[in-house]
Amino acid sequence: MIPDLKRFLLVIAMTLPMAQTGFAQDEDAEDETAQAQEEEEAEPAVTDYIAMNPPFVTHVGEPGQSLVYLKAAVTLRASSATTRPVLEVHMPRLRHELVMLFGEQTDVDHLAGNAGQNALRQEAMKRINAVLEEQQTGETVADVLFTEFVVQR
Repeated sequence: MIPDLKRFLLVIAMTLPMAQTGFAQDEDAEDETAQAQEEEEAEPAVTDYIAMNPPFVTHVGEPGQSLVYLKAAVTLRASSATTRPVLEVHMPRLRHELVMLFGEQTDVDHLAGNAGQNALRQEAMKRINAVLEEQQTGETVADVLFTEFVVQR
């Protein structure tokens, strides 16, 4: 019986490290499966461009000065498939915000340069996102793009 006990203990001693390795591999496989499921459940990466038509045309500059016109074609970039319908519902209010923003511009020289245009884009995005937050939509705009920007003196 002792030789059988020795053989039994030898088999267990040899099998135990393999079993532990197998359990570790099973745990790793479970972690990878859980991670893959989480990634599938996460919203897929989306880039959606929504044009605000027609382009904006307004006068800018100091009151009492010669008229200077701004024409800006604006496109909004969304990172969610659910953003477009929300933007379409609130488009009149969003356009209003941009008309007001463009009409507030008084420094025509700054507005004609890249720095001024970038600052205007950032402010436009801030105001649009503020409206979306105020309306409790749960959506945001990832970027505001000027696809056309003309300052006519």
